[in-house]
Amino acid sequence: MRTAPTILHLDMDAFYAAVEQAAKPSLRGKPVVVGGLGPRGVVATASYEARRFGVHSAMPTAQARRLAPNAAYLVPRFTVYRAVSEQVMGLLGRLSPLVEPLSLDEAFVDLEAGGVADDEASARAVGERLREQIRELTGLSGSVGLAGSKMLAKIASEEAKPDGLCLIEPGTERELLAPMPVRTLPGVGPATGDHLRRAGMTTVAHLAEAGEDELVRLLGKAHGASLHRMAQGLDDRPVVAERDAKSVSVEDTFDVDLHDRVRVRSEVERLADRCVERLRGAGRSGRTVVLKVRRFDFSTLTRSETLRGPTDDPGVVREAAARLLEGVDTTGGVRLLGVGVTGLADYTQEDLFAQAAEAEAAAAAAAAGELGAGEAEEVAPEPVEEAVEVTEAEPAGERRWLAGHDVRHVEFGAGWVQGSGLGRVTVRFEEPGSVGVGRVRTFRVDDPGLERGEPLPLVGG
Repeated sequence: MRTAPTILHLDMDAFYAAVEQAAKPSLRGKPVVVGGLGPRGVVATASYEARRFGVHSAMPTAQARRLAPNAAYLVPRFTVYRAVSEQVMGLLGRLSPLVEPLSLDEAFVDLEAGGVADDEASARAVGERLREQIRELTGLSGSVGLAGSKMLAKIASEEAKPDGLCLIEPGTERELLAPMPVRTLPGVGPATGDHLRRAGMTTVAHLAEAGEDELVRLLGKAHGASLHRMAQGLDDRPVVAERDAKSVSVEDTFDVDLHDRVRVRSEVERLADRCVERLRGAGRSGRTVVLKVRRFDFSTLTRSETLRGPTDDPGVVREAAARLLEGVDTTGGVRLLGVGVTGLADYTQEDLFAQAAEAEAAAAAAAAGELGAGEAEEVAPEPVEEAVEVTEAEPAGERRWLAGHDVRHVEFGAGWVQGSGLGRVTVRFEEPGSVGVGRVRTFRVDDPGLERGEPLPLVGG
């Protein structure tokens, strides 16, 4: 534990929803929900206005709609969120070489390692200046926690929400933690919380008073000992600059269970391509391809295949995922598919699988050449890869207009999709810097003057 509050935790406020409100003036001050919009969609983020109705992250979107029927429901724009996150992380990088991102919208920073703070006054000044810089650069707010440990800094940022700063003075940790519920501590989820409640422990003070031996008896050696230390405000974990990803994966949940085997394979191939796109974007390769299949009865199967060497070749990953799929029974229907790559590396080896495939193709061609006329083998057509998203269903052949996404019209300029269906798309024409509420117009989905647009800067656009 440090004697000065030089560990900072930044948590952006309702990040995805706040980005959408910053980009869309008509949504400012209104309830906004970002997430999957299909029947099986889940809320990713809810604005503070939506939270007043009881909407929260991880809630089924259908339930959120019942609680807040008049909220704006938008499909995530992860490209935009990543771009804004990079701006914020860039500010953190100026403070210290030790920045530990936890997600797109939160990170720990070791201010002492950066030489920018060594006591309470300097740490507070850095935190306040950071909040100002984030607002100037992105137009968004972030909450800052400052303490002598990571655990307490994160608790402090939670106490600071929204749009505030909270500093926990070293030496006051136990007094501060004592009345807090046990689930305030990291690693105490619903199951552990219920277990502790049944043992009569509902506050952090109860854990500290119970002693290490009792917690070890209840929760096991590792978890019990760790929890006892945290209950006393003790946390020596360092800020780690490189949180090396162990895997890269993508998955989709389908509005309607898939029964067509060709469609299932097509979706697996599409997911494999998306997975490799992320893999290459991170400058990585991987040795093990993983397939995840959740069937109609909610049973989940995971299959994996380890390659001879790391690869970032989409063809290799597609083929491996397809082979894994062959061993899975999908006759009852599939509700979720996922493709991932593990065993990550920063390089690729020569693709031995591609060479083998070429040799096999050459041999097959030679064999086919020896067949007489009328003896040629029938070759099944390759499944057509469907360019579909699973958040909403639309008739084949129509351009997709996802709620919240950017568009541009040749006459009316930049705007965003409010909704679409029945062959029509409704667009609100406004930009981040627009004054007042933008005008709304409805077009045919195939209107030649309407096209997908590029996201505009939230500030100074």
